[in-house]
Amino acid sequence: MSGSTRLSAAQQLRLLKRLRTICLSFPETSERPSHGESAFFFRERRSFANTDTYHHGADHYGAWIAAPLGAQDVLVRSDPQHYFVPPYVGYRGWIGVTLDNEPDWDEVERIVADAYALVASPKVKRK
Repeated sequence: MSGSTRLSAAQQLRLLKRLRTICLSFPETSERPSHGESAFFFRERRSFANTDTYHHGADHYGAWIAAPLGAQDVLVRSDPQHYFVPPYVGYRGWIGVTLDNEPDWDEVERIVADAYALVASPKVKRK
């Protein structure tokens, strides 16, 4: 799928379901709307990922995901077709991931796992 063509609602839902499955696979996670988008939280309060449904005219369907220091720069520089600096949270190091252009879902899962590790309490992470 091309990032320049808006996805149908059904296509967006398929991508959201795939991202949801990854995000909710970790302990004590939940999903709720935030700023009109699906967002994923640890213990109902610490966000670690949210969708980007053509936010403010963006030409892609994607996700904004928390990331450890330095990861954003490495990913955006190495693969700008799939990664970008998201608005609002990019200054905090979050990674924008385009989902409508055949991302490497194993890599997306690793990025989400890193994001979860950033927000989860050490006690929960050890489980």
